[in-house]
Amino acid sequence: MLKTDLLFEAREFVTTCYNELNKSKQELDNRLTQINDQIKGHGTYNHTYQELEYGAKVAWRNSNRCIGRLFWDQLHVFDHRKASSEEELFKAVCQHIDYSTNKGKIRPTISIFPQKSSDRAIRIWNHQLIRYAGYETERGIIGDPHSVRLTEACIKLGWEPKFGNFDVLPVVIQINNNHPKFFEIPDELILEVPIRHPDFRWFEDLQLKWYAVPMVSDMSLEIGGITYTAAPFNGWYMGTEIGARNLADTSRYNMLPRIADLMGIENRSSSSLWKDRTLVELNTAVLHSFKEDGVSIVDHHTAAQQFKLFEEKENQVGRNVTGNWAWLIPPLSPATTHIYHKPYKNDIVKPNYFYQEKLP
Repeated sequence: MLKTDLLFEAREFVTTCYNELNKSKQELDNRLTQINDQIKGHGTYNHTYQELEYGAKVAWRNSNRCIGRLFWDQLHVFDHRKASSEEELFKAVCQHIDYSTNKGKIRPTISIFPQKSSDRAIRIWNHQLIRYAGYETERGIIGDPHSVRLTEACIKLGWEPKFGNFDVLPVVIQINNNHPKFFEIPDELILEVPIRHPDFRWFEDLQLKWYAVPMVSDMSLEIGGITYTAAPFNGWYMGTEIGARNLADTSRYNMLPRIADLMGIENRSSSSLWKDRTLVELNTAVLHSFKEDGVSIVDHHTAAQQFKLFEEKENQVGRNVTGNWAWLIPPLSPATTHIYHKPYKNDIVKPNYFYQEKLP
């Protein structure tokens, strides 16, 4: 990024930040002078912790695909910008998993590692810090098809496969062009929920489970022209993410046909609505299991109501709400929510989180 472009984005961000945080004009002017000098002298600048915290929170507020933005200001920000080795990064990752899991009382959390520069780039290969392996075999895929490429890469790095349906992958960390290193997450840090149904006892025979916290780790965080290529973050699950996507999609665990068989529903004709009926029961099971185990989760109707409250709060302070409609509508009964009937502008506002080139 050119110095002039960086300076423009920095000034724009810091001005908005200091105004929202009710800083004085003198404080703003002094900070802008500091940033101007840093960029002119070094080609970049460093955020204060307060700027970092504000930027990470507002990036969540600006995330067009997220229905859970009502809680944007509750994000806990860990500053790990001094971490310099793979081992230090993994120690911080473990801290993140432990803190955010909180024995099931999930805490929205982000861990921010050193910013991208001309001589430094840090990447976490995993899509999420906790994710299940996928093995391509002669009998088909065992585990999560989404993870096949990463699983193969982990095996090449020396990780020993277990060939189970729910094997937690190691965390793979790469600094610059160094050889990537993998680290096994200690078992005691991983909270998983066995999936059972409140009415169908046979549901437990499916031996389904899912991990408690969705910690996205392959996106970058961009604040005021500065990019953090390693900044894993989490909220808590909306039930449909597990019950209508992870366990239901034909390209994932594809459990609906099996559940239809066990429910005794004819699944050869779409007009029987077997997919709809099984989808409801699978989502019922997910919500029931998480709640019975005391693990934070939200159903899609409550999440939509929370998003409506978020929209109202943003309008009250004069901020426009942007959104990606296709992502905001829940994958189950979307027409029952106000989101389905409302258009949103999918304008990208910074600070924000961005997809990066997939690794491996």
